[in-house]
Parts: sequence; structure tokens; C-alpha cells
Amino acid sequence: MKEHSELKYLQCLAELYPTIAKASTEIINLQSILNLPKGTEHFITDIHGEYEAFSHVLKNGSGSVKKKIDDVFGRTLSTADKNALATLIYYPREKMDLVKKTEKNMDEWYRITLYRLIEVCKTVASKYTRSKVRKALPGDFAYVIEELITEKAEVLDKEAYYSAIVDTIISIGRAEEFIVALGELIQRLVIDHLHILGDIYDRGPGPDRIMDKLMSYHSLDIQWGNHDVLWMGAAAGQLACIANVVRNSVRYGNLDLLEDGYGINMVPLAAMAMKVYGDDPCQLFQIKANGSGTSKDDEMNRKIHKAIVVIQFKLEGQLIRRRGEFGMENRMLLDRIDYERGTIVLEGKEYRLLDTHFPTIDPRDPCRLTREEEDVMDQLKSAFLHCGKLQQHMTLLLNRGSLYKVYNNNLLYHGCVPLDEKGEFLKVNVYGKEYSGKALYDALEKYVRKAFFAVDEEEREKGKDILWFIWSCPSSPLFGKNKMATFESYFLEEKESHKEKKNPYYSFLDQEEVMDRILAEFGLGTDAHIVNGHVPVLQSSGESPVKCGGKVLVIDGGFSKAYQAKTGIAGYTLIYNSYGMMLVAHMPFTSTREAIVNETDIHSERIMVKMTPHRMHVGDTDNGKALKERIGELKELLEAYRNGWIIEKT
Repeated sequence: MKEHSELKYLQCLAELYPTIAKASTEIINLQSILNLPKGTEHFITDIHGEYEAFSHVLKNGSGSVKKKIDDVFGRTLSTADKNALATLIYYPREKMDLVKKTEKNMDEWYRITLYRLIEVCKTVASKYTRSKVRKALPGDFAYVIEELITEKAEVLDKEAYYSAIVDTIISIGRAEEFIVALGELIQRLVIDHLHILGDIYDRGPGPDRIMDKLMSYHSLDIQWGNHDVLWMGAAAGQLACIANVVRNSVRYGNLDLLEDGYGINMVPLAAMAMKVYGDDPCQLFQIKANGSGTSKDDEMNRKIHKAIVVIQFKLEGQLIRRRGEFGMENRMLLDRIDYERGTIVLEGKEYRLLDTHFPTIDPRDPCRLTREEEDVMDQLKSAFLHCGKLQQHMTLLLNRGSLYKVYNNNLLYHGCVPLDEKGEFLKVNVYGKEYSGKALYDALEKYVRKAFFAVDEEEREKGKDILWFIWSCPSSPLFGKNKMATFESYFLEEKESHKEKKNPYYSFLDQEEVMDRILAEFGLGTDAHIVNGHVPVLQSSGESPVKCGGKVLVIDGGFSKAYQAKTGIAGYTLIYNSYGMMLVAHMPFTSTREAIVNETDIHSERIMVKMTPHRMHVGDTDNGKALKERIGELKELLEAYRNGWIIEKT
């Protein structure tokens, strides 16, 4: 007889499978899933608001769609026809609009195109159960698509059967909608699961559109990046985070993101900036994305830029003073300025400031906001807290995101595991307690969630402040540098003061003993991989994204246009399918229009990282382990039925 607790669990399971027949059928179904090929995982990091490039990489699955077209048609289609078919799958509506301008016999084009798409659909659907494919089918055409992509042994004249369906689709004027449905289905089935390894936000103009796209994505997880955490802090109402978000937005010419994307009113800040800095040319505060800086708009933006920079350093100084446990007193920079001489002492060296006009700073209390600055920040805080779209996006980050993830024998995180100079886990003080390694990640994530969900006001405030800590503290696993040299880059000419020294983690990336210790810390063996982004890989200088003999993969290669001159490429992505792991290096994306009109895809090079000795199946994955456990439980339920411990509900 089973123990009481086991029997209670099996009785609960019996509510789902009330008969021997139902339990047996589920065992057979689950066992068949275990033998299907492993689904394709797609890893992307450091998108930085580049919506068009991100959207295209998502549509083409880092080349996976073209690979499927090649698998299906081999040499029976020309390269031009394959390119045209791929572009149609990526952008079906836009491509058909162009085709209709030149194609004389659209019915014939529809017929050929539908047959080709159906063949590709059959191939991409073959690695999934019929049930899973059915759930992915668009509602309007679910039954018809299932008929077309399912082999029907009982139909003798298959060609006539399928031809009749296709002819009907065309004759009733539904061909175009059907082509759109098939294109989107192929995109959906080519990638089984998406991993975003952080930094969706800042620099590029479209992070809100990226988040909109991720809101409806079928299967994904997100490892927060430091820029994402900064926006989470702003959405939670943390003032220093809000100031940083606004500063980044104005610096990269992205105020439209705040005003149009999220409906955050920038007029109060602009009015204050024009009043306070009306006679100040603010030449140090040029906008990176905007040409010469001679227009009226550029002049106003420079003044807004300086106004928010000063406010940011004031708020950060207040926060550092309030949270002494963060250990960042050396970054209370406004307190270190000699306002009469126009100098500052940093790390024992005196520097002359490039700008000494600070009309809102009281040298006796440099971090105190003026009444006007307080009013501006109060209005911005209210706008961030009450922006419905922003809060929805942050809810997605909270629900689908975390600081790290262990998935199918891979350890995923954005930045680093902080180490000391000896390669040992760095001990970090978080509100009076020391944490390191995995425990540090877990403690920080707990406080991130408190910022949004804690009932106790003090704990909620701790959570809000930890979001800024994660953004900029040297011991943060998402920042991983000795300082954020924002002040130095604005106000000091000497380049050595701008340098941000990386955490020792990055010097140990090729030391197997250290990387194995990190993997073990997160419960993984020496055959696992670390996948992370954050620091761009300088391919143009000969740097490889593959570290430690393939154990570590750093896949930030410059998705953001701001990095591409340095990296030499436009980002890496990683594909992990049933055959192994492949890094994909992408060349810069020109534009969506160029991709549609000229059928130009992102030129990508694939680098095989690991080839599996046998084709992987679902049974080899984390999901497979869970399915095997459920099969074991169901077998115990069968035993309980057959021994009379539980009675069937017939």
C-alpha cells in the first residue's frame, strides 16, 4: 500500500485521469513526444531598441527559414526563387503588394506560391505533435491548413484532393490572406523558443515596438540587462532611474520614444531647461543622433540634456548618501567639485571641468534639488507610474524575465558573475548581508520583485533603490565595471578618466577551472555552456565570441548601431537545434524596405559551436525530464487503479 502522502497525490492526479484508459492514453502521448526532435532555440541579446533589425532576425530565425527552404527545394528552385519565397514568408503583405504591380497572371502566381509554402509548412511542422501545430494555426484557416499539411493515407488521389482545396482558396478570393497565414505560421514554427539575454532598451529608437512584439510571442524568456533594469526602476518611480532613462533618451535623440511611444510629457523639463540655461550654449551636451546641432530643436535638446544631467547627479548623490551600504561614496561627484576653482579631485588627481556653469547647484548642499527641479521630477515620476503601456511592458519583463536562467544545460545571464582578482566569487553587501555567486543573483532578484510587489513600504523602497544599484554599482552582476564614467565623459577632457575597468570575470573567460566553478555554482556540470552578452565582442579586432574552448559564448556583437563601428558586425545570435549549437554573425541591416523591394536578407555567417553525437530529441531536454517524471507518476496511478487503492470513475 502506498504511503498516505503518495496516495493523496495520486488521488489528485486521478481527477485529471479518472480511468485506466485515460491514464494509459496520456502515457502513450507523452512517450511519443519524447521521441520528437528537439525544438529550435533562438538566443538574442543587446538589441538596444533596434526594432527593424530585431524584427527581421526574428522573422528569418537567424537564417533558419532559408535553411528550411533549402531543405525542401534543394536545387529544384533557383537562388532568386528561394530569395523571393523567403522574403514573402518574412513580409507577406508587403511583398504581394509589389508582386501585383508586375505579375500578369496572379491566379497562377497564387497557385505556385501556395504549393511552395505548403511544402515548407509540412517540413517545419514535422518535428511537432499534431496537437502543438494545431494550437499554432491561425483561427480562420486552422482546419484547411491542417488538411493541407497532414498526410492523408485514406485519400487515393492526393494531388487532386489538394489541388481542389487550393483552387477553392483562390476562386473565393482568400489566397492573399491564406499566404499571410502560412508565412506567419512558418515564422512561428521555425523557432520553438526565444531567449532574450537583456538590454532591450536604450540607444535605438524602438524598444517599445520590440516589447509590443514580445508581448504576443509564443514562447520566450528574458534575462534582464542593466538597461532593462534601469527602465524597470523608472517604471517603479525610482527618481535616479527616471533621470537616467530621460538622459539616455535625449542623448541618443530618442525623446520621441518617451513622448510618442509612452506618452510621457517632456514639456515641464523643456520649459525649466530653457529658463535656467537660456543663455548657456550647452556645447558639451550634443545629441549623438542629430547632425550638426545648429537647429532650434538641437539647441533646446542640448539644454534639456544638461538640465537632466545635473538633476541625475544630484539624485544619485542623494541615493548614495541614503544607502551607505552600497559603498559608492566615491561617486558622490557633485560634493567633490571646487566650485570656485572649477576643478574636481578624482582618485587623488585634480581635473579641470570643461563646464562650470551650474546655476541650480548650491555649493553648500550640491545634491539638493531646486524647487523647479523637484516639480519636474514629481511630474515625470507621476507620468512613468501612470503610463499604462510602460507598466504592461514592465509586467512582461517581470512575468517572463529573471536575472538568470538555467535551460537545457545552458546558463543564461546578461552580464557576469562578479569575481575578485583571484577568480573567487566576490562577496557583495546587499542591505547588510553578504552574498556571492548564485546567492547574489537570487538576493538581487528578490529585491527587484519587491520594488513592484512588496506590501511593506520600506521593503518596497529598498527594492526600488536596488534597481539603480544593479544599473550602476561596480559589484552588480549586470554592470560589472569599476565605475560608470558618465560624469567624466561629459565634464573631463582627459581620456584616462573615462576608462571603465571591467570586473575580473572577463579576464577569466578562457580559464576552464573558473568557468566550471561558475557552472557548478548554478547546478550544472562541466558539459554545460554559459551564454551571455553585455560587452560587445570586437570581431573587427580579431576577438572571438567563443571562449574557453566553446564552454562560454559571448553573443553581443553590436546589434546597436552605436557599437557597429567598434565591433565590425551587427550582432551575434545563437541557434540551438536538434543537431547542435551554431553562432550566427550578422552584417548590418539596411532597412525593411530594402529587404522587401530588393529581397536582400541580412547577410549572416554560421559558425558551428557544438555538433551533437546524435540528433537530440525532446527526451534530452528539460521539458523531456518533466515529461518522464509525469510518465512515472501516471504509471504509479495505473498501479493504484489495478491494485484497487484508487477506484476508477467510469
